[in-house]
Amino acid sequence: MKKHVIKLSLSIFAFGITNLMYAQDVDKDVLNWYNGKGTGMQTEKAYKKLKKRETKTVIVAIIDSGIDIEHKDLEGKIWTNTDEIPGNGIDDDNNGYIDDVHGWNFLGNASGENANDMRLERTRMLAELNTKFDGVDASTVSASEKEEFALYEKLAEEVEAERSNYGRAVAYFGMINGMIDESPTTLKGIMGKSDPTLDEVEDKMESLEKEIASLEKSNKKEENKEITAKIEKAADDYDQLDFAKAILSGELSKEIMDGRIEMFQGMIDTHHNVDFDGRAIVGDDPNDFTDVNYGNNDVEGPDALHGTHVGGIVAAIRGNDLGGDGVANDVLLMSLRAVPNGDEFDKDIALAIRYAVDNGASVINMSFGKSYSPNQKEVYEAFAYADSKGVLCVHAAGNDNSDVDIAPNFPTSMYSFQAKKLDHFLTIGSSTKDLKKKVKVPAPTEKDPEKMKKKKLGYVPSTFSNYGQTSVDVFAPGSEIYNSIPQSDYKILQGTSMACPMVVGVAAMLKSYFPEMTMKEIKDVILSSSTSYAGTMQVLPGSATEEVDFAKLSVTGGVVNVYSAVKACLAIEKAKNK
Repeated sequence: MKKHVIKLSLSIFAFGITNLMYAQDVDKDVLNWYNGKGTGMQTEKAYKKLKKRETKTVIVAIIDSGIDIEHKDLEGKIWTNTDEIPGNGIDDDNNGYIDDVHGWNFLGNASGENANDMRLERTRMLAELNTKFDGVDASTVSASEKEEFALYEKLAEEVEAERSNYGRAVAYFGMINGMIDESPTTLKGIMGKSDPTLDEVEDKMESLEKEIASLEKSNKKEENKEITAKIEKAADDYDQLDFAKAILSGELSKEIMDGRIEMFQGMIDTHHNVDFDGRAIVGDDPNDFTDVNYGNNDVEGPDALHGTHVGGIVAAIRGNDLGGDGVANDVLLMSLRAVPNGDEFDKDIALAIRYAVDNGASVINMSFGKSYSPNQKEVYEAFAYADSKGVLCVHAAGNDNSDVDIAPNFPTSMYSFQAKKLDHFLTIGSSTKDLKKKVKVPAPTEKDPEKMKKKKLGYVPSTFSNYGQTSVDVFAPGSEIYNSIPQSDYKILQGTSMACPMVVGVAAMLKSYFPEMTMKEIKDVILSSSTSYAGTMQVLPGSATEEVDFAKLSVTGGVVNVYSAVKACLAIEKAKNK
C-alpha cells in the first residue's frame, strides 16, 4: 500500500506544477516553439514574407488580472490615453474614468485599494439564494419557485463537493510533508545512512532494478512465496528511494507542499466560502450595470502574473533574446483589470469590453471563463456593441477538458437567447508542440490480461483543453509557453489562457500589416488558413488513450497558421487591387 501512496503523491505533485508553472530555466525546444515550424504557427516564416511592408499600430485590449506595464520586454508596448493628463485627478477626456492613462482597474476603489480574492460565481449565487432557501423544506416550495430551488440545491451540492475535494488535497499534501520528515529514517533503513547523496540514491535504485529483474526471472516458472516477498520488499524500497530522489533533486520539498496547502486552503476560504465577500472593497453593486463610477487606474494590481504573461504572448519585444517573443510586432496593450483570483463579475467584463471599444481597441483578449453567468444578456449586449463597431473579441475555451457544446464556458459565442453567432467572436482551444507521443496502452492477452504496449498517439490538443465541434473555432499553441511575468521575469505557463493571446496576436499582426482589411475578414482568414488536422486521430482531452477525429473538437479542425494567414491576406489584397 505504501508504494502506491508514494507513486500517487508524486503524480499529484507533478499535476500541480504542470498546470501552474515550470521552473524559470527553459529548454531550447520549448523557447518560442509556438512561433516556429511543425506544430507551431510559422510566425517567423510569415515575418520574412512581410519584410518590406510597413505597419500601422494596432491597439489590443487585455481583460485580465492586470499587466506589469514596466516589464522590460513590454517597453514601448503599452497603450497610453493621450487625451488624459496623468495624475491630475480629472477626467480630462470625459469618458467617465479619472486618470485612465493606460487602461482601467475594475477591481479597486477611488482610494487606490484593490480587491483580488473572490468567490466563484456558483458560490456567489448560492450565497444569494441562501437568504431565500436556507433551511427550507423542499416540500414547502411553491410551484413557481421549484426551478430556482432546484438550482439552489445544485449549487449547494457543487460548492460542498469542491470544499470537500480541496479539503482532501490539504490533508494529502500535509501527509506528504510527514513523509518528507520520515524520509531520513526510511533511507537509513534501506541504505544504512540517513543522508545519502543523489548519486548514491540513484546507484541504489539501479541495483534494486537489477535485483528485481533477477528475482522475477527466477520466479517466472513457478511462483515462490519467499521470492515474491523479496520482490515486493525490493519494489517498496525502490519506490521509497524514488521519493527520496525527488527530495534530493529539489523537485519535492516541504516549501513546495506548504505552497500547495496554502493554495488549496485559500480556495476553501475564498472561492468556495459563501460568507466571504471580496467585492466589499470596490464598493459598488455588481448587479447594477448603471452603477459605473468605481475602480481606479492601477492597471497592474496586486497579482499581474497571468495578465502579464498573456500580454507578453501578444506583444513581447521580438528578437531581443529576452524570454519568449510576442506574436505581434506593432501593437500597444491596453490593460483592463477585471479578472480576480476567483471568478470575474459579469458587470466588470461588460464594462471592460465597452471601454476597450470606445478607446480604440481593434482586438480584445479574454483569457478567463466560468461555469455560471447570472447576467448573460448584459454581457452579450457588450459583445454585440463590439460586433457593431468591428472589434474582434477572442475568448479562451477553458481548461476542464470538457465539451463546451454541452457545458458552456462563459462568456460564450452562443447564448441560449441568441439567434445567430456574432461576426466578431472567436473561441480558442489549446494545442501542443507534440504531433505524436509514445504512450503505454492496454494490450491484454489471455496469458497476461494486464499487458501494456507502447503506441504512438496523436497529441495535438492539450490534455487540459476544452473542445466543441460548434463552440470552439480553432486551436492554437497553449502548452509549455515561456513568456513574461511581473518584475521583468519569465515563466512557462500553459492553458487556453495562453492559446487565446496567440490568436489575438495573429489578428493584431494581420491588422497591422493589412490595415484596409476588416476584423471580420481577418477573423475569417485566421479560420480558413489554419493547418487542418481533420481526419487525424487525436487523444481526446482528459483521456489517457481514447482517440477522436480532430475535426470533432472544433469548427475548423485546425491549428492557427500565421504564414498561411499572411498568404491568404496577400491574395485578398491582390484581388481587391485588380
